Amino acid sequence: MAVRQIHRSPLLGFFLLFFVHLLGIDASVHDYAAEKLVAKGNAFVFHGGSEGLYASVLQGEEGNGSSPAAGSGDSFISFESITFRRPMEAAASSKGDDTKIVQVIIFEVDDRETIGGSAYGGQRAVCCTPDLAKLGACVEGTVIHRPSTQNPGWPWVLQASFKGNEQVAILPSQTIQITRTGMYNVYFVHCDPSMKGVTVEGKTVWKNPGGYLPGRMSPLLKFYGTISLFFVILGIFWFSQYARFWREILPLQNCISLVIILGALETAIWYFEYAELNRTGLRPTGVTICAVTAGVVRRTVSRILILVVSMGFGVVKPTLGGLTSKVIMLGATFFLASEVLELVENVGTISDLSGKARLFLVLPVAILDAFFILWIFTSLSTTLEKLQARRLLHKLDIYRKFTNALAVTIIMSVGWLGYEIYFKSTDVYNERWQNAWIILAFWHFLSFSLLCIICALWAPSQNTMRYAFSDEGGEGLTKRRLHSCIQKKPEFILPDLKAALAIDVAAAAPPEEDKRE
Repeated sequence: MAVRQIHRSPLLGFFLLFFVHLLGIDASVHDYAAEKLVAKGNAFVFHGGSEGLYASVLQGEEGNGSSPAAGSGDSFISFESITFRRPMEAAASSKGDDTKIVQVIIFEVDDRETIGGSAYGGQRAVCCTPDLAKLGACVEGTVIHRPSTQNPGWPWVLQASFKGNEQVAILPSQTIQITRTGMYNVYFVHCDPSMKGVTVEGKTVWKNPGGYLPGRMSPLLKFYGTISLFFVILGIFWFSQYARFWREILPLQNCISLVIILGALETAIWYFEYAELNRTGLRPTGVTICAVTAGVVRRTVSRILILVVSMGFGVVKPTLGGLTSKVIMLGATFFLASEVLELVENVGTISDLSGKARLFLVLPVAILDAFFILWIFTSLSTTLEKLQARRLLHKLDIYRKFTNALAVTIIMSVGWLGYEIYFKSTDVYNERWQNAWIILAFWHFLSFSLLCIICALWAPSQNTMRYAFSDEGGEGLTKRRLHSCIQKKPEFILPDLKAALAIDVAAAAPPEEDKRE
């Protein structure tokens, strides 16, 4: 989720949206650049943003007009340089003593029913209607709101005024302390049709007690730190084995090493990116792009690695043959589609895109993922059949374990995807924002778990070469061992010769389970 909300027309396309964001500073700041208040029912509305905020640790005086220090434990929403502009025609038509207002509504999502109302059970309206005004429920031409029963003093209503023929109205700088944990919303509203075309400029700064990270993102700071440590531990195990048996390394193990390095790099960059955002409130766009790209490269390499392993590359076949170009093309397409999606989600603001535009970004990645899964399991089936026919028992055993691990991973992925859809579809108002981080964290944990299993199955060892491709199977292995025995001193020939023959006999003999079959 991107933090800063820059609202632009989806007609400009996501490419323009992305490059515009590259020029700005992404932060826990919601910037407004001549954003227009649009008609919604009987009101003209602009959504200024929504974030999960925790209650201040040290609760100060609310609305004192000054911004508390970033590390003070305060939680607040600060309005800075908020300016409203109306068209010249609207200003010219106003009389000298006329006063037109624009209001700012700040409320917690649980208090959403306190905003708006209706007369005699009719259609709900945001602005006070003549009928409601006659009932004394509100002042005509203003936003309908009632005091919250759960959060005293809320919702907050601020206002700026156009006096006479003034074209500009300025909202005084204001800082509102957050005394209750919740999902907070900011809306800019006016109720006067004669002021159609009013725009808002300026920014709001949102801060949690621990820093500038939004509430739904703050747990990810600790998560990325923890998962980075896990990658370091995995790397120590893997590369210690790699150094011990470097003469026995297979090309497949080099690919696994690359995935470990990319995973550690990705999570470390995300950790430092989140830490910098939390500390300063300014999101380093360059670091974010590096983290996104590292993650996309890791996911692409991981999928290609699993695919070529499933095809039996280096195990039952020396090369991929004519499939090499197809694998590279699929990987490159997946990289490009994922890179665009991740950049727009993390550097831009995907919520600014229409449903069709969002589907346009997500759908290609989902289709490519499904194609990867189909190709992987089709290839695995073929590879298992070849290993069974050639009675390569060591390779068959490791591939069965790999297939089982991959099947469990796919089942868990489908189950979690269903839960994610349920979570998002039933949380329309983001009321479960404190648990939203688990959705992203699970995918990282699942991919890391699969990587650990792959590392355990193909860990470098003195027996690594038994899993390598051989033109002649067990016979070729025996011939190579016999050749190495001949080159040794006579007193060492007999033990090595016996070992080579024993391996050949073991590979040729049918296992007990096959006899029973």
